[in-house]
Amino acid sequence: MADLSGFKFTKTHEWVRPANGDEAFVGISDHAQGQLGDVIFLELPQVGARLESGARLGAVESVKAASDLYSPVAGEVLEVNSAVNESPELVNQDPYERGWLVKLRLDGPLPGTLMDEGAYQTYAEADQH
Repeated sequence: MADLSGFKFTKTHEWVRPANGDEAFVGISDHAQGQLGDVIFLELPQVGARLESGARLGAVESVKAASDLYSPVAGEVLEVNSAVNESPELVNQDPYERGWLVKLRLDGPLPGTLMDEGAYQTYAEADQH
């Protein structure tokens, strides 16, 4: 299992992992991809797009459902993971490493409302229907 100590999570099951200075990667949690089933399509923003914390950043479509994706942080899209556009199943296979969705330049510090790994695991277990 991936080391998630540097990751922060939202109640909508996205994650953010700070990278070099003011940059961060964003993706969906293992819990989310498991609930969705096989991911078949991703709608992701364009490089240069501005995202607000909590605002829609795109959508994920699976064999079970289509769901909106929300940005856990505010920032500018620096990069979109072309590998997941070409092979959406990477989100299922490796949601925390190869299956990241976008790389952002953060507008500021991470919001205090984000959960660490332990708090998120507790939340995700309680959220199972």
